[in-house]
Amino acid sequence: MKRLTREEKFMREALKSAKKGLSEGEVPIGAVIVYENKVVARGYNRRAKLQLASAHAEMMAIDRACKKFRSWRLPEGCELYVTLEPCPMCMGACLNARVDRIFFGAYEQKGRSLTSALAEANLLNHKTEVVGGVSEHECSAVLTAFFSSMRQRQKEEKERKKLAEKSEEENFTQKEI
Repeated sequence: MKRLTREEKFMREALKSAKKGLSEGEVPIGAVIVYENKVVARGYNRRAKLQLASAHAEMMAIDRACKKFRSWRLPEGCELYVTLEPCPMCMGACLNARVDRIFFGAYEQKGRSLTSALAEANLLNHKTEVVGGVSEHECSAVLTAFFSSMRQRQKEEKERKKLAEKSEEENFTQKEI
């Protein structure tokens, strides 16, 4: 059996958080903040439950880490592990909180992340190292399964509605006769 790298070990922790979100009906994205080789904060997507656009996994983990350290600026050496490439909002939060390194699993397929460009922009006089593709297959598989299932449910719901409308139409026509 293959021995896990340090990065794979912590990405597994992020995947556990993603699966917790999945169990609550959320898009399964998970994140952990690591400091001195220990997970100090966890987060998962909670946008649907909280009805907040900012309730991304990364934001939840960063907020919890900031509360733990009682500072908006995380200590030097903090790392973020997240199952999907961060969006621009989450990259901004990482830079603002002074996350030193970001490891992500699946690449954002629609090219909306700007992860590398923002990391290299030297915003706020802080440089964040970014490493993508950590446990990419596992992270992608969780997301792919979720969206396939969601599309199937939507298709079935659309078919149910269509059948209900047809049945209603037939009942209405029979009443006219």
